[in-house]
Amino acid sequence: MTTKIENVSRRNFLKNSAIGAGSLVLATGLPGFNLAMAAFPSPIEGAGVLNLFVAIEADNRVRIVCHRSEMGQGIRTGIPQVLADELDVDWSMVDVVQGFANPGYGSQNTDGSRSIRRFFTTMRQMGASARMMLEQAAAEKWGVPVDQVRGKQGYVHHVSSDRKLSYGELASAAAKLTPPQTDSLVLKPASEFTLIGKGLAPVDIDDMLDGSAVYGQDVQLEGMLYASIERCPVVGQKVKSHDKAGAMKVNGVRDVMVMPEQPDAPAFHPLNGVAVLADNTWSALQGRKALKVEWSDSLHQQHDSANYMSTLVERVGQPGKVIRTRGDVKGAFDGADAVVKATYQVPYLVHAQMEPPAATAVVSEKHCEIWACTQTPQSTQQNVAQALGLQPEQVKVNVTLLGGGFGRKSKPDFSVEAALLARHTGKPVKVVWSREDDIQHGYYHAASAQRFEAAVNKDGSVVGWLQRTAFPSISWTFTGTVDEPQDGELSLGFGDVPFAVNAMQCESQKAEGHVRIGWMRSVSNIQHAFAQGAFVDEMAAATGKTPHAMWHALLGEDRIVDPTAEGFGYGNYGDPADVYPIDIARMKRVLDEVVKQSGADKSTGDNEGWGISVHRSFVSYVAVACKVRVEQGKVSVLELHSAIDCGTVVNPDRVRSQQEGSMLFGLSIALMGEISLEGGKVKQSNYHDYPVTRYHQSPMIKTYIIASDAPPGGVGEPGTPPVAASVVNAIYHASGRRIRTLPVNKTLSV
Repeated sequence: MTTKIENVSRRNFLKNSAIGAGSLVLATGLPGFNLAMAAFPSPIEGAGVLNLFVAIEADNRVRIVCHRSEMGQGIRTGIPQVLADELDVDWSMVDVVQGFANPGYGSQNTDGSRSIRRFFTTMRQMGASARMMLEQAAAEKWGVPVDQVRGKQGYVHHVSSDRKLSYGELASAAAKLTPPQTDSLVLKPASEFTLIGKGLAPVDIDDMLDGSAVYGQDVQLEGMLYASIERCPVVGQKVKSHDKAGAMKVNGVRDVMVMPEQPDAPAFHPLNGVAVLADNTWSALQGRKALKVEWSDSLHQQHDSANYMSTLVERVGQPGKVIRTRGDVKGAFDGADAVVKATYQVPYLVHAQMEPPAATAVVSEKHCEIWACTQTPQSTQQNVAQALGLQPEQVKVNVTLLGGGFGRKSKPDFSVEAALLARHTGKPVKVVWSREDDIQHGYYHAASAQRFEAAVNKDGSVVGWLQRTAFPSISWTFTGTVDEPQDGELSLGFGDVPFAVNAMQCESQKAEGHVRIGWMRSVSNIQHAFAQGAFVDEMAAATGKTPHAMWHALLGEDRIVDPTAEGFGYGNYGDPADVYPIDIARMKRVLDEVVKQSGADKSTGDNEGWGISVHRSFVSYVAVACKVRVEQGKVSVLELHSAIDCGTVVNPDRVRSQQEGSMLFGLSIALMGEISLEGGKVKQSNYHDYPVTRYHQSPMIKTYIIASDAPPGGVGEPGTPPVAASVVNAIYHASGRRIRTLPVNKTLSV
């Protein structure tokens, strides 16, 4: 008998899997599952391994694998927390271990706010499977039916006597049993949860506080060289010539290498450049400064972000590609008493996470080992293997802690750089990106322009709605040819507009790519929520309604919205619409809650104002209320409140923390975020000219979690999109000044 290993597409696997979205099978069922796993290393070994995620030691310590990447969001707590609840163990007995890159885990790409919502059920099933195996082992040891035993708090109890055995005593025997089939698993009712819903401290918090936590920049290997790379300042440039003489004179510099030339579509490939390898970071940086590099011409060297934005603004003023339509739009505008129009602009943005990318590699003829602050260990494995001519199972990826990620570290170009240099030198190599490298050579959030028009009657009713958007697509980064937004991006707050206007049309316009475009925290929701939320406030002013009332009027009756019924290929964040529908009642609930809790409908002092906005993203609902003061041309943000409905909550403390962080991220974008280019080169270089919100600019922040028994939604990103609109709306109500072009500091000091 032979075992057939198949390449199972994610879409077909999810459709056919009994476990559900984003998950894996427990033991068998997926062809070649066990064989595929065996080729990849596991962080848990020994006699007490019950499945891919759980091992129990003889002393009753429970080792639980977290297969996702920790970047401050608390996932190394949340994933084990769910599993441990179903396993039914005391949290004090749990040790969390980090998973290596391994296709057996299902997706390890920690972005898109997917970790809990895609693996909640899977982790429960993994815990329940292990518990039932322990119960079976105890039943066999005692010679009693399995329905007379129960696992609880690390012990299996015989329900009709005082007998009990610890999980540690049973683990070795349980590990020899066949795992139960998925349809036989018995999961707890929510009323019996002991850990899910509890605010547990992050498992890494002590190490983070005492400095012992290991991030990508902290990795040290014996005999390691440090690399700093002079990368092409314009996408598409190649090394025409270089002079390494000056670099080689720097004390500690050991080698200079021209990086292998890369394809024109940047994808996850490293940028073209010249690397300086040295005994320490300082020598590598100084040697790099002494390099002389001449670059070839590029098609993108004339790219000017200001001119590009003007082009986008011009395009959204013209009819575009219709992606969704409802009713007689032309008739509604022709017959309206008035038309309100506005155009909104958002510049290029960059992630600016605290820790720049870093990766360390060791390469031999048939093996590579990587240590990286990566959000995507499997993609790292695949891209490194391809670059080195190895098979994926020959590449071991160790995931360190991440000092922030926001989507930047889900692009593995920096790990590929380390692997190529390690192969060249025959020594361990750490590639260190400086802050300047990160700002000037990253993957950027797309610049965008949006046009909104509304047809209004004298009674204040909105009878027609037209919106257009233009921004370069992430797909351009992978093809070099796509020149318009794609449905997946348009699904992020644009084509899924929830309004109940009888005549409505959504259109997109073309936009060519000139820099590496990549996903950033909340992706295209950034520009779409800003423009939509700001325009609703303008509609309120135009019709004499309060912003709160205007939102209710546009959202209409409680209902489920289906954009596909109106011609739009809506992606719904990759989740099934019957499980995660667009629910207007939930949207209104968070809006009403944030207005009530913040007092945003109350009067304010002189030169002060409230702004509100609400948005659905990553299948969660968030409303934000912002209070500002505007005096003498300066805006101060005084308060930020958010209400979130993210369905079932695993760890409320982490939800609040994520909301606080994402609101501050959104505040940085709103107030100060801008990447500008001249001659195809990024002008900004560090926090002095790409600032993020500082302590003195941070307002009082409060978060209100809506109790819900709906399936878990995303948490890491949904708090960002409504912030910018709430800020500019508050500025209008404090000063009478409309800001339609971000960032705010182009208009007011902050």
